[in-house]
Amino acid sequence: MNQPVDLDVATLHPAVDDPALNSMNFLNEVAQHWPDAVSLAAGRPYEEFFDDDAPRRWLDRFRRHLADDLGQGPEQVRRTLFQYGRTKGIIHHLIARNLAVDEGIDVDPEAVVVTVGCQEAMFLVLRALRAGPADVLLAVAPTYVGLTGAARLVDLPVRPVAGGPAGVDLADLRAQARRARAEGLRPRACYVMPDFANPSGVSLDVAARRRLLDLAAEEDLLLIEDNPYGLFPAGDVDRVPTLKALDTRRRVVYLGSFAKTVLPGARVGYVLADQRVAGADGAVVPFADQLAKIKSMVTVNTSALAQAVIGGALLEHDCSLVAANVRERAAYTRNLHHLLAGLRRRFPAGSPVRWNAPAGGFFVVVTVPFPVDDALLRRSAERHGVLWTPMAHFYDDGRPVDALRLSVSAVTPDQIDLGLDRLAALVTEELARSALPAG
Repeated sequence: MNQPVDLDVATLHPAVDDPALNSMNFLNEVAQHWPDAVSLAAGRPYEEFFDDDAPRRWLDRFRRHLADDLGQGPEQVRRTLFQYGRTKGIIHHLIARNLAVDEGIDVDPEAVVVTVGCQEAMFLVLRALRAGPADVLLAVAPTYVGLTGAARLVDLPVRPVAGGPAGVDLADLRAQARRARAEGLRPRACYVMPDFANPSGVSLDVAARRRLLDLAAEEDLLLIEDNPYGLFPAGDVDRVPTLKALDTRRRVVYLGSFAKTVLPGARVGYVLADQRVAGADGAVVPFADQLAKIKSMVTVNTSALAQAVIGGALLEHDCSLVAANVRERAAYTRNLHHLLAGLRRRFPAGSPVRWNAPAGGFFVVVTVPFPVDDALLRRSAERHGVLWTPMAHFYDDGRPVDALRLSVSAVTPDQIDLGLDRLAALVTEELARSALPAG
């Protein structure tokens, strides 16, 4: 029997039924539907190092910082931690110190807005940049689906820019910007993940980063740099300077997250937006001030207790997340190398299965000679007990993509072996299925 309804989806904002938003929910919840399957799908941080006592220790450390370093009395400390707080956040000065220590970025703390996860930071920037129907966003494809979904929510069309093994096709970026202008549109920015990108795993080298910054200046584009994985190069590979560290013309709006480097459950991120904005009254303020106005209407402020936990973690490690993540980097390196070796053993030379070999991060892309979609993922989960992510979720054109993403971040080597055995069985089954005669 049909149930009575009170609303029709056609009367709601179009984004609520958009494939990008459906994808985000699907990817977040897929493991819950098949809890016994080995999950090579989730880009979650490694859980073996979670410490039940750490949040309390970090909170106490931040409380002492408020009293001893900032000179707050007992009542003011309680108010800072328990009351509504400053919209821009209460750990902006520690984030600025972290950026100086780990990234070589010297920034005024007032250019930092602390957000409810990096996803809110992304939303604030897109909401501010979408001034009218002519505005469009460029994004390197394949693109993190959270960016695409956030853009849908603010009615900001996203135009893909070719990625490829170099990370971004600069000629295509220039062509897309100029094509948009020729159509009477205004390309506001290009979204890029230069370090071990989600989902491709690809990184930009220093020369490519400098060329990208030059192109952004020539084409009058902002670059939205998203950097959740930059602390995790594999092995002894040196870290590459962020775009923001190389940015001398304030072209880069920098998105940061503590989900992968401190604690995902805290849901704390930030945006560094030091671009100068001229107001109607002639005053010049950082772009961060405008983003804070939007934030005040979306989440009011980021949880002070969550910020205090992150702040205490930063203080415990002298504001260096590089120092705080030595064990995690080693675990991700081990897992990435283990996964790549496992793929080589199961799909030797001559196999139609191919994959890339990222220099770090969480993700590897595997290309196969058959269609990869959500129906195949369900079959993989139900028949073979292994989860992965269809790459089609990270493209915005709806076309099939014969590739899948494997994540190494939240599993052990034994789970990787089991998952790859099950993936190999799925591939064997699909190759046999595709070899069957039609009819």
